[in-house]
Amino acid sequence: MNSTNSTSPPPLNTPISAGSSGNSTNSTNVPMPFPPAPAPTDAGTNGNSSNSTTIFDVRSFGAVGDGVSDDTEAFKSAWVSACQGGSGVLLVPQGCSFKIRSAIFTGPCQSGIVFQVDGIVMPPDGPDSWPQNNNRRQWLVFYRADGMTLQGGGLIDGKGEKWWDLPCKPHKGKNGATSPGPCDSPVALRFFMSSNLTVRGLRIQNSPQFHVRFDNCKNVTIDSIVITSPALSPNTDGIHVENTETVGIYNSVISNGDDCISIGAGSLNIDIQNVTCGPSHGISIGSLGKQNSRACVTNITVRNAVIKHSDNGLRIKTWQGGLGSVSSVTFDNIRMDTVRNPIIIDQYYCLSKPCANQTTAVYISDISYTNIQGTYDVRSPPIHFGCSDSVPCTNITITEVELLPSQGGAILKDRIKHILTNNNTIDKLLG
Repeated sequence: MNSTNSTSPPPLNTPISAGSSGNSTNSTNVPMPFPPAPAPTDAGTNGNSSNSTTIFDVRSFGAVGDGVSDDTEAFKSAWVSACQGGSGVLLVPQGCSFKIRSAIFTGPCQSGIVFQVDGIVMPPDGPDSWPQNNNRRQWLVFYRADGMTLQGGGLIDGKGEKWWDLPCKPHKGKNGATSPGPCDSPVALRFFMSSNLTVRGLRIQNSPQFHVRFDNCKNVTIDSIVITSPALSPNTDGIHVENTETVGIYNSVISNGDDCISIGAGSLNIDIQNVTCGPSHGISIGSLGKQNSRACVTNITVRNAVIKHSDNGLRIKTWQGGLGSVSSVTFDNIRMDTVRNPIIIDQYYCLSKPCANQTTAVYISDISYTNIQGTYDVRSPPIHFGCSDSVPCTNITITEVELLPSQGGAILKDRIKHILTNNNTIDKLLG
């Protein structure tokens, strides 16, 4: 999935800002007046306030939770109070459905805040219900929310069906053709310029576009989440990271209509383990280098993953004319189940073929594939390295790979052990 405008959050009309001092007179861009904040609930024990956690239930701030009323302002007020109060839990209670318009929740907060989603959170239903003065490229945004934990057993429902049916979407036209017209669609959850983040335990479904996206973040842990949308839902990447470092994605299940996990430019130290993808477009690095841009990605590890019924498995995709590099990437112990293009490097990535040949490319080196087992969709070769003639892939290591056709036929190779040091494709290597 391609990504744009990642460097700063598009503004909303009423962003929410809470200064770390706790003094509302020193905050900026705070919409006023807020409804009077009720006394929060103290969930501490033994009367020891130093060990207490304050609960900020959104219903105490005026949220109705009937799935019809607009609860946006109640969530904004609860956020500001929790953010300024320190060591608080913003509670979205079980058994309620809360409708929220597009909003930015801004820190920094006094200390790490827990955003506990046990109920259902949903946006307005489709483009026609989206307020005209609200940004259409994002729904729930967390900006400078250092130390925040977003967790719970509830559901974040993006209600993306009507967005997917816009005539501009590629699945609507014949042979992927699109029609003119507005096409902006909101990302469900977006994190900007935040550090020490945790997202865990949530279910996220049917985002109009990406489900979860991180831009310019650091020290992120994503654990035990479930992301679902239909296989033909366009541009619904599960998790996207860009200009972000030190990310762990663990123990999660993702099925969607685009990349299960996509890793964009400026990403480093990304660790992915025990993830199940599919149906999806697999785990992708890129696309990188579009419009002759520079992109660097390094130190990426994917281990103990399952990819099933997907258009791609492990993919690195770069545009001709780009600059930069992809290096130090490890794919280890991956199970494929009926995957088209299980292993693919494409330095000729292009969405409007034919693209003009160019002599520069994002340099790809030190890529390791170990213990990749399973079955592939026979419509495409199981391994394809489309490497640049002018900037070829180097030091590509393939060890213990065993891929069988999903519908009979001979296996690719019993074991493949080879190191590519030039631009040979796998087809040339196997003769």
